Parts: sequence; structure tokens; C-alpha cells
Amino acid sequence: MSKRDYYEVLGVGRDADEAAVKSAYRKLALKYHPDRNPGNNQAEESFKEATEAYEILKDAQKRQAYDQFGHAGLGQGAGFGGFGGGGFDVSDALRAFMRDFGSGSIFEEFFGMGSGGARRQRNRGEDLRIQISPTLEEIATGITKSIKVKRLIRCDTCGGSGVAVGSSKSTCHQCQGAGQVRTVTRTFLGTVQQVQPCNVCRGSGEIIANACRFCNGDGRVRGSSTVDIKIPPGVASGNYMTLENMGNAASHNGEPGDLIVIFDEKKHDIFTRHDDNVICDFPISFTLAAMGGEINVPTLSGEETIKIPTGTQPGKVFKLRGKGIPHLHRHGKGDELVRVFVWVPTKLSADDKKLLKELSGSESFRPPKAGKSFLDKLKGTLGV
Repeated sequence: MSKRDYYEVLGVGRDADEAAVKSAYRKLALKYHPDRNPGNNQAEESFKEATEAYEILKDAQKRQAYDQFGHAGLGQGAGFGGFGGGGFDVSDALRAFMRDFGSGSIFEEFFGMGSGGARRQRNRGEDLRIQISPTLEEIATGITKSIKVKRLIRCDTCGGSGVAVGSSKSTCHQCQGAGQVRTVTRTFLGTVQQVQPCNVCRGSGEIIANACRFCNGDGRVRGSSTVDIKIPPGVASGNYMTLENMGNAASHNGEPGDLIVIFDEKKHDIFTRHDDNVICDFPISFTLAAMGGEINVPTLSGEETIKIPTGTQPGKVFKLRGKGIPHLHRHGKGDELVRVFVWVPTKLSADDKKLLKELSGSESFRPPKAGKSFLDKLKGTLGV
């Protein structure tokens, strides 16, 4: 199914600034949020669609690519979901919404706190971000890397509760266990209400009389763990994957955060990547270009033999099908493009010079005159 225009989705013009984009998305997100529409698949799809549009149009670089080339201009660099391009789901949409709008003021509007008890914000650990730089060879085959990650882990002494052994918790007297307090300020413009985390219990709703001496009542301590990260074939710089519950532990046995792994492809000494194709510039001698022959060229999986036809011109490109990078989320691979150029020696012996001088007198070694057709061919060779 073809995607709708992102500007149409948010209901804004193409000249809309960042504030207008954010405001339009906020209204749609509040309208279609899954918590407001339980079991409504259509609302969930609308929420996801609006969030995807917002993620593109709020980012100057992605918006420029979209304005110029449409959806095709985003390619794999969109950075959605597990990997850019095809994995944007409702969990990613919820995470994006919470990232930019997870404040107390919007929670009051969203959940209608004015009618009764406050809804306590979820106790969740912080997300962590790490960067991995795989080589092209690793990207071509996929690989699993074991990475040591420093993070906050649950305190074993108190079991994550933050309470000293033999002690207990009590309900916070300030917020009555809600974890939030409401303040009312009267101004000449009217009454302003704000909902903020309770400063006594720090939003937990509970008071610890005797804190665990190992974690000082937080329920977590500094530590590290080894994480096996399975890098699928075909990832590119800017893609990322989310490992749920592998981030920092939450205080007082809340939900752990996520570990976000960002990929930054390592620069290769031989190959240049273009989408899922790889390009290799390969030198050949003048005699080989003129007379033809065979060469062995490197690929990401070994060497391949290429036949060089007689009279091969500099800049000629040979295609090795299926020798590029695997397509992410779909079958098949890109190609390897071998672009040959004629290597010119910088040092010549007396005998070399004598042979070349004899050859230069041959009609076959005289270049054509620089007419229009010759210039057209030259431009095509140089890619002008």
C-alpha cells in the first residue's frame, strides 16, 4: 500500500515551520493514542501514521530529502523501528510520543486528571545508547557481537526495593501515594493548575523509613553486563535496533529501560558503498586494456575473475551480480561494480622509452581528432 503524503497526514502546508508541525502532530496523537482508543486498530494505525510523518518533518535533513524525492528519498536512512525503512511499529510511535510529549502537563490533559485521582507515571529505567561500527564484510554476512555495557542493575541486597532488610515502606503523606501533587496558582488571567512529581517521595508514592545502605534506597547500583547483539545482514549507517529491557534498571523494581544500538558502518579500504551496491576502482595496465585479458578482483567474499575485452577504455564498469550487500528485510543482494582505470607508469627505462616511441608512430596508437563525437564520448566516460 502506498503511503500518504506526510504533509497531508498532519494537515499542514509544505511551508509549515517546526512549531506548526509539532502542534499538528500533538493534536492527532492525543486524538488517536491507543490508550484513548483501546482495541481500535484504525486509531492505532492513524496514531502510527501521524507519528511517522512527524518524525520525518521535524527533522531538517530527512524533511529536505522527502521534499526533494518523496518517500523514495528516505530509503534506509529514515531510522524507524528496529531498522530504517520498514520496521516502524506502534511501540516506536509510542516511544517517540513519550520522548517529546511525556511531561506532566500533557498527562493531565491526556488522562483527564481534573476529575479525580492522578495517574502515576510509570517507573521506568533510562534508555541507553551505544554505537557499533561493523565492517562491510560483517554487514555482508551478518554477525553476533558480544558487547560489555555499563549500566545500572538491580541491587541484590534489597532485591531492588531500596528498603533495608527488616524494614518496610509507607504511603507518602504528601501525595497520598499518587506520586504527583497538584498546585494551583491564581493570576489575573485566571487559575493555572500544574501537576508535578511529588518532591517528598520523588514520584514513587511511598516513603522508605530505613534505606538499603548498599543502594541508598534507590534499589539499583552501578554494574555491567555482556550483551550479545545479533547484527543482521544489510544494515547501514544510521540504522538502529532496540533491545527491550536491556537499559538501566528502574528504581524500586520498576520496568528496565531499553538499549538502543546505533550502527555506524566502518569505512573500507577498497570498497565504497552506494545503497546495497559496492564500488571498487581497479587499476589495469595499458597493454591489458588494449589487448584484453583477465584480472582477479576482490569481493566481500573472496576473489572473482573478470574478462577484459580488447580496447577497454578507462572508466569502463563491470558488474558482478549478487556480490554486494544483502537487502535488509527482503531477499536478494546488491551488485559489485568494478570500475577500471588505466595505470600510467611514472618511471621508464631507456628500453621502455624506445619501445613506446616505436609504438607511438603506429596508426593504431594515434588518438582520434578532438571532434564533437569524441568530446561526447569523453564526457560519457568521465560521467559529465
